[in-house]
Amino acid sequence: MTVITRFAPSPTGFLHIGGARTALFNWLFARHHGGKFLLRVEDTDRNRSTEEAVQAIYAGIKWMELDWDGEAISQYSRIDEHRKAIDQLLESGKAYKCYCSPDELTEMRELARSEGRPMRYDGRWRDKSPEDAPEGVDPVIRLKAPREGESIINDLVQGQVKVANDQLDDMVLLRADGTPTYMLAVVVDDHDMGVTHVIRGDDHLTNAFRQYQLYLALGWDVPEFAHIPLIHGADGAKLSKRHGALGVETYRDDGFLPEAMRNYLLRLGWAHGDEEFIPTDKAIEWFDLKGVGKSPSRFDVAKLTSLNAQYMREAAPSRLVNLIAPALAERLGRDVSESEKELLTKAMNGLKERAKTLVELSESAFFYIAPRPLQMNDKAQKLLADDGLEKIASLRTSLAALDGWNQQAMEDTVKQLAEAQDIKLGKLAQPLRAALSGSNVSPGIFEVMDVLGREETLGRLDDVL
Repeated sequence: MTVITRFAPSPTGFLHIGGARTALFNWLFARHHGGKFLLRVEDTDRNRSTEEAVQAIYAGIKWMELDWDGEAISQYSRIDEHRKAIDQLLESGKAYKCYCSPDELTEMRELARSEGRPMRYDGRWRDKSPEDAPEGVDPVIRLKAPREGESIINDLVQGQVKVANDQLDDMVLLRADGTPTYMLAVVVDDHDMGVTHVIRGDDHLTNAFRQYQLYLALGWDVPEFAHIPLIHGADGAKLSKRHGALGVETYRDDGFLPEAMRNYLLRLGWAHGDEEFIPTDKAIEWFDLKGVGKSPSRFDVAKLTSLNAQYMREAAPSRLVNLIAPALAERLGRDVSESEKELLTKAMNGLKERAKTLVELSESAFFYIAPRPLQMNDKAQKLLADDGLEKIASLRTSLAALDGWNQQAMEDTVKQLAEAQDIKLGKLAQPLRAALSGSNVSPGIFEVMDVLGREETLGRLDDVL
């Protein structure tokens, strides 16, 4: 059997964190088993679905680098297939037409509320003759669900779960306007797409029992179900925007790497021993549903940021340069040149150790290619005030006299100058940092000079003098 999973978001907004994790688990499970990962956009709700949201979901999945197999499928485009399933159910007597008016349904709802029980359709049209149908009323189509026994699902995460059939009413499959409901469409689509494993949030567990009944009514094989506990905030409350429940594009724009996001979401509810740093190839090798816990996991932006910093330290310098180049170009008002990219690549090992996100990395890298004379921040200006320029003048003379231009030679020269002036090394290094970076913070100053080179270093010292 070829394993086939699917991710089926509703295009009513961005790809949120919970949806991204569901997509990731489906993708990993399919890739682990050498199977297929399919994408279906559940856009049958035409009032809430938008093309902008569809594109945002595509962009989010692509940024996460979760490649899907084949073309993405629009659920709305399959409405004829959904209606064929309705015809099959009506012909086999597994579904029926219901002509209940809105007033009748309101009456049922109010009676259930007064009796302190959930609202369930009472089945009044279940066995009526079509001859009793009122004129001029378009019916809905309902499933003739079993009323005795139990519906049992052997969930791959939750274990065996069951519900008494008398607790489930005859759900609507087709609305009076001829549009299919979610319950019908998802079953027909999963069957036609050959989905073998339905992996989704446990907020769909109740739906699974109804869908299970529909599979049986249609005479189709029931896929394996795996319902994953939801994600909560760090405080244990339901995940919301204040916890960071934003679209994944927000994390992209905030400078997170996709592999860090994948690793972090993987560890939200899934474990492989004590492993925390799990590269994608290992994730595919190790992933199984047995590792999914039954308790809600907690989303913590601080932990995600820490993991992102770890992935940045592992990333190739040239890749990081290309990732921050657009932000640098925006500040420069022009493209970053190839020579500037080469300089930044040389500087990257020192820069990436101090940054947790690409945004921070871009900020800290800018001084290397900033237009001269550099803009000095307040702290840099203070370091160059008083006798700071005198120190820069003496540094400029000593550095210009160097035969070789390497970090050790530069450090030795500055140390000798500090000793000659009977001051600590920092009293020279800090004004030097300010002159070369325009700030009071930077990578090691001798590393900075090595990256900038003799001509640029001396030129920047001349600028402040």
